[in-house]
Amino acid sequence: MSTRDVPAQIGDLPPIGRPANSALIVAGITSLAQVATRSRRELLAMHGVGPKAVRILEVALAEQGLAFVE
Repeated sequence: MSTRDVPAQIGDLPPIGRPANSALIVAGITSLAQVATRSRRELLAMHGVGPKAVRILEVALAEQGLAFVE
């Protein structure tokens, strides 16, 4: 999947960049609730998801009373 074809924002996820969005789409993740079922390590292992995207997701999760799996 080309990142040009990936939307800038998916569902209720915060804007984290097209490469990270692409990685999440490939993994079937399209919501914060689905992100909360993964660990930081799992997300960072996805090609395109870096530390900055994980930090942005962590803040968005906290605002919803959610957190990564440990």
